[in-house]
Amino acid sequence: MNHHPDPVVTTAQGAVRGLRQDDGTAAYLNIPYAAPPRAAGRFAPPQPHQPWDGVRDASAPGPNAPQSERKLGSVDMSPYFGAGWSRGADYLTVNVWTPAGASGDLPVMVFVHGGGFVAGSTRSALYDGSAFARDGVVLVTLNYRLGITGFLDIPGAPANRGLLDVVAALRWVRENVAAFGGDPANVTLFGQSAGATIVGGVLATSDAAGLFRRTIVQSGSGLGAFTTEQAARVTEAAAANLGVEPHADAFADVSDERLVEAASRLAGLDLQTATHHDPLIGLSPFSLVLDTQPAEAVGAGLGADVDLLVGTNTEEGNLYLVPVDKYDTSTAEDVDDTAARSHPDPARLVETYRKARPEASYGELRSAIMGDALFGAGSRALVGAHAAHPESATYAYEFAWRSQALNGQLGATHTVELPFVFDLAQLPRLRGADALLGPDKPPAELASRMHETWIRFATTGNPGWDPYDTEHRATMRVDAEWNQVNDPRSQERQAWT
Repeated sequence: MNHHPDPVVTTAQGAVRGLRQDDGTAAYLNIPYAAPPRAAGRFAPPQPHQPWDGVRDASAPGPNAPQSERKLGSVDMSPYFGAGWSRGADYLTVNVWTPAGASGDLPVMVFVHGGGFVAGSTRSALYDGSAFARDGVVLVTLNYRLGITGFLDIPGAPANRGLLDVVAALRWVRENVAAFGGDPANVTLFGQSAGATIVGGVLATSDAAGLFRRTIVQSGSGLGAFTTEQAARVTEAAAANLGVEPHADAFADVSDERLVEAASRLAGLDLQTATHHDPLIGLSPFSLVLDTQPAEAVGAGLGADVDLLVGTNTEEGNLYLVPVDKYDTSTAEDVDDTAARSHPDPARLVETYRKARPEASYGELRSAIMGDALFGAGSRALVGAHAAHPESATYAYEFAWRSQALNGQLGATHTVELPFVFDLAQLPRLRGADALLGPDKPPAELASRMHETWIRFATTGNPGWDPYDTEHRATMRVDAEWNQVNDPRSQERQAWT
């Protein structure tokens, strides 16, 4: 047997030794793209990492951003959230998967994980990039600052530091990815949930222009940012909670442990203002903070030269109801309450959804309104704004395959598309009565086709169906069968415009 030594790649900061895998791919884990955020540096823009001498070991996962462990009721979300906080300051890092010995101009895909802006990391089982490398892509995953250090809008500190980290990682990719066999001129930035909302924010960030050529927004929102007024309420609550002044200098003295604890105590703040609803309807006190929503900035022309693929799942809201026993027990009052959190004219909203779904239970109506409030309306706004600029391509999808988890009720919920994108639907942890993909074997074709479609879009800018325009709104409905539909759920869409 030929033993291939583990591969060494030289980056701008120094050499790294990765891990050669049995499938002919190589993985390089825990490579720093920015300096460790310590003390006051946690509230500063990302800084360059010091170069190192010799060869840095890149064969094992490293630390991740400070976070508390996340649970979502009875569904096992550990493949998504990982095992919580792995401590260590040097966590602004990337993982890179590439075909072993790759040289040349492979498409590059850079993934931003979700987790409500407070959790998640590159260590999660769902973000193993081996299948991408096996299929000729250089896949990069990254950690970014979370919670208070990443997203609290605080005087004396730049806003959206977690987003600034993502831009710094893209600069690292631009500078270093050729050494791993990737083409720095063909980078696709993609993300899911909070990560997808960040991708939309990066698309609307002029400083990031030219660092990527395409974007994929999976269950994010182009309308998901807090206003500075809303964010100030969170800052005030966090400062009061910690007993410090609401200023970066005061926060710099607080330990990561205390910041993580304080963040988890901020749930349930009322962020509704005279002019704005809470775009996260109370689910997270952290998001991007922008006085212009990404969809509006894209409508004004930012990111017009970047190809965009945007989609949501058919039953996004189920994840927030079914595992915590709130789906079957939903009442008319719950539906009205969800609508009131979501929309300036809640009665009209409920009437529209009731008309569009005459047979629906209260749980189904509540889930549908939640899903649109959190992801659907903001995704449609983003895809519509981008389609108004014909310089680049715009595409839409809807993921409709239903997981039979939790007695068949989890359905086509939030996050359920991820194992298919990464071609990891066969992971044992994803299968079972309480696991994300449920007890039955998912259709084998679905993972390979979904994964290939994402790669096709990253390579060519065309996923294989009609572009989205504001007249037909062509959308690929992805299930065991794939069907292109025009203007799906037009009644519900109109309720939000």
